[in-house]
Amino acid sequence: MGILTDLLLLPVTAPINGTIWIAEKLLEQAEGEIYDEGKVRGQLMEMELKLDLGEITEDEYMEAEEYLLERIKEIREYNASKAQQ
Repeated sequence: MGILTDLLLLPVTAPINGTIWIAEKLLEQAEGEIYDEGKVRGQLMEMELKLDLGEITEDEYMEAEEYLLERIKEIREYNASKAQQ
């Protein structure tokens, strides 16, 4: 009976399941970009280069560094909590 019910409900459940699958993939993609430690490390290196080239002041660098290091800490905490699940 379960297979027959699945077949009869397929026109209704297929679009819903497809939408849910797409939403899950979008969430995975967004989390991958937001919690990419390498990307944040790259931004930190870019700020260091700008400081070395004189494009930003020491204060601007310190402010950016503080923010980016905090982001790295958040990313590591997020990844650790996700690994425990």
